[in-house]
Amino acid sequence: MFTGIVEELGEVTGVETLDDACRFRLRGPVVTEGAKHGDSIAVNGVCLTVVDHEGDEFTADVMAETLKRSSLGALAVGSRVNLERPTAVGHRLGGHIVQGHVDGTGAVLGRTPSEHWEIVKISLPADLARYVVEKGSITVDGISLTVVEVGADYFTVSLIPTTLALTTLGLKQAGDPVNLEVDIIAKYVERLLTTGRGEGA
Repeated sequence: MFTGIVEELGEVTGVETLDDACRFRLRGPVVTEGAKHGDSIAVNGVCLTVVDHEGDEFTADVMAETLKRSSLGALAVGSRVNLERPTAVGHRLGGHIVQGHVDGTGAVLGRTPSEHWEIVKISLPADLARYVVEKGSITVDGISLTVVEVGADYFTVSLIPTTLALTTLGLKQAGDPVNLEVDIIAKYVERLLTTGRGEGA
């Protein structure tokens, strides 16, 4: 379980294409501290398992299904990525509950800079739109953000200088893909409302 508070901006240092998967080597001095085989690390919001760890780099295998459903397939050597370790029990929940299970992808539609922040407009897949509400939480490339505005096929987020400087959203341009994970609470509520009627005592 993650919180969407990115710990560091890492880098892809190697990509090995396999028959039905891909193996990434990533550099992240903060998240690799104390890392071991089997640990989880979120990469652009996708929960991956550490296969190997050496120095400040780790490797992770990504199966075809994950490559298909996320933007990880677009990564190449030199790509910058958001990295976060799982939250520890008893620590502050700085963002919101993030599973690291990407629901779909969107694309940056545009950026509107301001003096102290920047508004970023992102496309919203039709099957995810019902879970996104103004002032609600959404995860974009592993970053816990508050929705500013919601349209029929888009939403906007407002980014402070820290987010722009320390995450991939400071680098993304119009057309670039992003991973989206909607609030898990919204999905549970929908499930309860649609399947729970008439059941129970």
